[in-house]
Amino acid sequence: MIKEKIALSKVVGTDETGCKINGIKSWMWAWQNDLATFIAPSFNRGFATIQSNFEFGFSNAVLVHDCWKSHFKTTAENHQICIAHLLRELNYFVEVHKDPWAINFRQLLFDSLETKHKMTQENYYNNHPPKDAILKRFGTLLSQTINEKIKDLLAFFKRMTKYKDYLFNFLHYPDVPADNNGSERAIRNVKVKQKISGQFKSFQGAMNFAILRSITDTAIKNRQGVLNALLVIAQLEVTD
Repeated sequence: MIKEKIALSKVVGTDETGCKINGIKSWMWAWQNDLATFIAPSFNRGFATIQSNFEFGFSNAVLVHDCWKSHFKTTAENHQICIAHLLRELNYFVEVHKDPWAINFRQLLFDSLETKHKMTQENYYNNHPPKDAILKRFGTLLSQTINEKIKDLLAFFKRMTKYKDYLFNFLHYPDVPADNNGSERAIRNVKVKQKISGQFKSFQGAMNFAILRSITDTAIKNRQGVLNALLVIAQLEVTD
């Protein structure tokens, strides 16, 4: 039921994190929104895992993610790249290289977040000067020349040019967040578990953990008691 709800939603955030299953490098994936969390383990970090869990993608949703290439293969109405991830990279460029382009780009992202915070429902569907100004400044930055001696910044610039249509969709959709923090929170407990008790001993053990975390997160998001939700499910299982 959780999986079906997410598949039909209009906003979906996704992320993945590394873990060990019986000594084998693996990943725990999460797909979530404000009302539901679906977590699944996999030995694969590529598109095959997405297909096996959501074969038809999210044709009605804006998919929010960290720019991992597999997510762009997923069927979606649109995409939103996590602005928080971009700011982390830009902070590095500013601190290490003191590059003017990076400074201006970072300020643009800060201004876009402030613009989002002040927007009303009507601003998303009508002309909105602050939003239009953000997009114009973005176009100007992409037309400028980058210092090619700074290889990592040049690579960042090329990535922004390639995915330029997916940076500011949060200014066009009222329910789309600017970051992927919700998905990071959804799989944070995987890292907590690893630090406390180490790896998963079996794939089934990882699956059990994923199921329990999915139910727990979904119950909390819907302001339901976690123990009561588990009890209801257990009673359904006994009835079946």
